[in-house]
Amino acid sequence: MKFSKTSEYAIRILSFMAKAPEKRYSARFLVEKLKISDKYLRRLMTDLSKAGFVLSIQGREGGYMFAKSISLIYLSEIVDAVEGMDKYMCCILGFDECSDSNPCVMHNSWLPMREELLNTFKNKTLSSLNFDNINKF
Repeated sequence: MKFSKTSEYAIRILSFMAKAPEKRYSARFLVEKLKISDKYLRRLMTDLSKAGFVLSIQGREGGYMFAKSISLIYLSEIVDAVEGMDKYMCCILGFDECSDSNPCVMHNSWLPMREELLNTFKNKTLSSLNFDNINKF
């Protein structure tokens, strides 16, 4: 299972910013460093701002900065803010009706992996990510 582009970009943006959480980042700088289109980045930053993760400062010296501690921002909250966690709660084969009482052929195999994935999302904060030797941004 892979993140959608929307969640992937939102986590990439905030992870990049979390390397130096006290800094203010211009949209132009983030676009150049992360290779995300300006329009897409600004839409994501609006969503992340509405969710209370970042502040958008207008003006010549403007940019984006964290609105709260990165130790209080969980991956599940980021995904939920930009697209919702529902995608990770449903049937891996895409069936509308898939439950313990009406399982698909993958239900019993997917359930433990889904729970582990959701637990990771719910327990990992930006500050708990490993930034040592990271050069992929």
